[in-house]
Amino acid sequence: MSRRASRSRAGLALALGAVLAAPLAHADPAAATDQYSVTPLRFTVRAGDRTCVVDADLYRPAGVDHDHRAPAVLATNGFGGSKDDGSTDAIGRAFAQRGYVSLVYSGLGFGKSGCLVSLDDPEIDGRAASRLVDFLGGRRAADDGTRADFVTLDSVGDPRVGMIGGSYGGAIQLATAAVDHRVDALVPMITWNDLAYSLDPNNAVGAGDVPGAFKWQWTNGFYLMGESQPLTRPALDPSRINSLACLHFTTPACDTVRTLNSGSYPADATRRLLTYARSVSPVSYLNRVKAPTLLVQGQADSLFNLNEATATYKALKAQGTETKMIWQSWGHSGGLTDPAAGELNLSQGNLETSYVGKRVLAWFDRYLHGRTTTDTGPDFAYYRDWITDPAHTYATAGRLPALSRTMYLSGDGKLVDDRAEVARGNRTYTNWLVPTSHSESSLSGVIGLPDPAPHDTKGTYLAWTSEPLERAVDVVGAPRATLKVVSPVAERTQTSSDAAGKLVLFAKVYDVAPDGTQTLVHRLVAPVRVPDVTRSFTVTLPGIVHRYEQGHRLRFVIAASDDAYFGNRGIKPVTVVSAPGDTGVLRLPVVHD
Repeated sequence: MSRRASRSRAGLALALGAVLAAPLAHADPAAATDQYSVTPLRFTVRAGDRTCVVDADLYRPAGVDHDHRAPAVLATNGFGGSKDDGSTDAIGRAFAQRGYVSLVYSGLGFGKSGCLVSLDDPEIDGRAASRLVDFLGGRRAADDGTRADFVTLDSVGDPRVGMIGGSYGGAIQLATAAVDHRVDALVPMITWNDLAYSLDPNNAVGAGDVPGAFKWQWTNGFYLMGESQPLTRPALDPSRINSLACLHFTTPACDTVRTLNSGSYPADATRRLLTYARSVSPVSYLNRVKAPTLLVQGQADSLFNLNEATATYKALKAQGTETKMIWQSWGHSGGLTDPAAGELNLSQGNLETSYVGKRVLAWFDRYLHGRTTTDTGPDFAYYRDWITDPAHTYATAGRLPALSRTMYLSGDGKLVDDRAEVARGNRTYTNWLVPTSHSESSLSGVIGLPDPAPHDTKGTYLAWTSEPLERAVDVVGAPRATLKVVSPVAERTQTSSDAAGKLVLFAKVYDVAPDGTQTLVHRLVAPVRVPDVTRSFTVTLPGIVHRYEQGHRLRFVIAASDDAYFGNRGIKPVTVVSAPGDTGVLRLPVVHD
């Protein structure tokens, strides 16, 4: 990982900028500039089975009135933030300065907004946001009687409104658009597709309801942040208190975290976990999202990796929703507080001078201003960190790259290009009762400690290494590996009603320099709970954008553990057998300039 990424790893920093970074000065309640005014508002709304007070700020550009209307932008905070944090406030200011009416608000359970944290549930958080769309459309007033009769309307009560935001403030856009088709354009950034995958990933293709490996550091960091809200913020609205057993979240959210922390996956509890996590995730309601969507996902992100945006992108495209996708450099794991040169940084207001910023402006120009001739850019674009000129760091394509290079796992530990070069052989590793591999310390940025380089312990992993590359290889997308392992102990335990008995392993690809130094790109790994250890299985690794330079080597590794995740229950030795006609395969999405 680059010095920039490791320095800015933002464990719990959660939206377009780090909540824990020094926030920008928030606009005074009576603030007015020659560009816009800011008015604090409160809305009492019905959300699901509850009534919540929503705390918001309305940014109104100068000159916008009943006779000179403007389209609107609606936004909320990332997890743990509020409308007053620097990143959310920056959205209000940035778009008001560009002539949009901006309404930014604290999400339910955060800042001074009421009710419990319900994880962007469309029937709760989405419905609450829809009531704010009512305000922008003139259908209702704020609690103090303020009305918005200056937003562009498509019809009576239907405002021209787009949404933008990151992480928790990204998923809310999809949740809102699923329950309110008046929303005209979305820009979800660094957000999730399926919380079951985000928090308990199983990267085995076709795993179905087989749970994954619990991402305990990220999950518990967020959980503790949420549960501490009633303790760290005095005089909270009573609607934000659940019970002593579950302070600040909805009860199903607390139950989900407790199940994951138990290390067990009994069938009934696992079914409830997966059902709930997916019910509050876009994966379950994307079929209701019709608003044109520009997805922006971060390459440096072990919380919500590129595969999440890819899944959303494919689902929306398949149903005919206008959708495009950008893979920017920064995400939850790096670059939040100090984006690379030329990257979007809303706190600096560089919309017109950054690639992603220009794409966002074009998206809103097309779908909010209705300028049908505006070019919204290619279907797919991705940041390349090996390009030094900020003006040329992005490459574009009409579609996602295909898996175009195949390599084979040889019995002698080599990664070869020709199946005929595969040597017969078998090799074995075994796990310990404690983790022996390290990819990342997810919360290192929060507690201010350095993160050791990724490493594996001898005897607890297997590696296959290529010959030095004759030319640079650019990988853009998610590699796939097909494997067959032998593990008699795992065979005996995999039929248990508790899925925790199934074999767990971690797949990853290192970049090995000529001096032997190895780099795990953005510290990303693919946890797998093998559905059936008696059969071959395919693993989709996290998507990457990386140049393996000429003279470097690729190293494919399967490891018994990773200390950022829960792993195997008990000791389970694993053997991999290779022969020319029957061996593991690694496929890479390689692009050529």
